[in-house]
Amino acid sequence: MSKDKVTVVISPSIEELVSLVNSALLEEAMLTIFARCKVHYDGRAKSELGSGDRVIIVKPDGSFLIHQSKKREPVNWQPPGSRVRLELRENPVLVSIRRKPKETLEVELEEVYMVSVFRAEDYEELTLTGSEAEMAELIFENPEVIEPGFKPLFREKTIKSGIVDILGRDSNGNIVVLELKRRRAELHAVRQLKSYVEILKEEYGDKVRGILVAPSLTSGAKRLLEKEGLEFRKLEPPKKKGKTKGKQKTLF
Repeated sequence: MSKDKVTVVISPSIEELVSLVNSALLEEAMLTIFARCKVHYDGRAKSELGSGDRVIIVKPDGSFLIHQSKKREPVNWQPPGSRVRLELRENPVLVSIRRKPKETLEVELEEVYMVSVFRAEDYEELTLTGSEAEMAELIFENPEVIEPGFKPLFREKTIKSGIVDILGRDSNGNIVVLELKRRRAELHAVRQLKSYVEILKEEYGDKVRGILVAPSLTSGAKRLLEKEGLEFRKLEPPKKKGKTKGKQKTLF
């Protein structure tokens, strides 16, 4: 068997399937199977999933995911720490067992279209970029990051067309609307900011400024900002490094 990063077999025989699965589990590699399968779960509840084409992913930490061709969440899954094995019954069956609480997930492989073993090496820790809420906290603590003399007054201020992230005043007494984006800002963010500014101009006249605050923006967003007389401030959200630990709240 190949010892390259990836080994792929299309329409594997039973012997090839057994060899690939055992190899992936032994080498702590990532196993991916495209197959027609049935799924049975027994644990805190019971569930059955009839025959269908799915993607099965087994990770070195024991994570076990079954994806259908729709939605981003797996239809069935087991968390890290689960134990996985392949049993040869009438059809091959992938079995994942979680001990506490006791849960068993069985996937009966009726027809296997492809198996891949990915010997991934990844030693990096996740860098978590701060949220827009943390960006707002930073601005309230240090308004000078926007401009000298800026005074933030309200956070998540509700107006007719939506909720303004930060509403404040500049050194000349103008109303300032800040629209915060933790990632690269696109056209939608500019349109959103424009609608807020237009609503507030109905009350305050021309003494309203709109500023888009983000780490960067697309060329289209930049052109629209300039066309609408809006402004941009480059601001990186707070960052903190660390591994994601604790109870799982979302799958991805």
